[in-house]
Amino acid sequence: MLNLLWLRTYVTLVETGHFTRTAEKLAMTQPGVSQHIRKLESHFGKTLLQREGKSFQLTRSGRDVYQQAQRTLAELSELEQHLATDNPFSGPIRISAPGSLGLKLYPELLSMQQTHPQLTIEFMFAPNEGVEREILNRNIDLGLITHQGNKPDLAYRPFGEEPLYLITPKEIETPHWEDLMHLGYNGHPDGDHHISMLLGANFKEFQQTSQFPRRGFCNHIGLLMAPVARGLSFTVLPKYAVEAYDELDKVNIHTLDNPVSEPIFLVYRRHQPLPTRIRHVIDTLEPLLNP
Repeated sequence: MLNLLWLRTYVTLVETGHFTRTAEKLAMTQPGVSQHIRKLESHFGKTLLQREGKSFQLTRSGRDVYQQAQRTLAELSELEQHLATDNPFSGPIRISAPGSLGLKLYPELLSMQQTHPQLTIEFMFAPNEGVEREILNRNIDLGLITHQGNKPDLAYRPFGEEPLYLITPKEIETPHWEDLMHLGYNGHPDGDHHISMLLGANFKEFQQTSQFPRRGFCNHIGLLMAPVARGLSFTVLPKYAVEAYDELDKVNIHTLDNPVSEPIFLVYRRHQPLPTRIRHVIDTLEPLLNP
């Protein structure tokens, strides 16, 4: 097995250019330095140094070993520093999710920060594509999205699901197709997708969203039910967007006979270890999305 002490001695020797100075710097004897170099050459089966009196030159193999040893020792040093400072309750938490999930999770993250003030919460509301882009650009560490992505540099893990609800004005207790056709719908950024998922599974008459009169559009997650509360339209929304609305007494929430849920995926950079604080966030948030 390759001894890291031999590598450290070798790198120090190459950088000082002198056996005696290397021994002094590493608190070794000069014969001890020579022994480490011989053992390293024996391990690789290659001559690493071409000795010329009291000086030396690196062989081609010696240069290769030196360059790799530099990288290896630097990576180990970074790992040691990382482990020494990898506090699960200190440092930035950079996370992004679409609006409905953000409404659910951001308050929970703030509660975590209250318990551990050394954490810094950086939360970005963004659509699925924006979440993936920000992770690839290294602007965030972790994301939640509602589709199975296919970016080769990202890892996707099933993380939960979020039910979809049909929302109608208060006076409609049992929604029929004719009621929805009369009302029309109010759109939002994911409206066509959500309507197709839920109504397509529950109404044989449904073909496409354009069948309904379109009454308007809103992209503010906190106001998507305002037109419905005023009796102007219906809409379909994910559970957490519905729960965050503060005038639920003015609408009716329908689960329908064939419930439909939108999948939730955790996404992060592939092949990059997650800090302990990020893994702690994952462990904290996952039960919230799997009640």
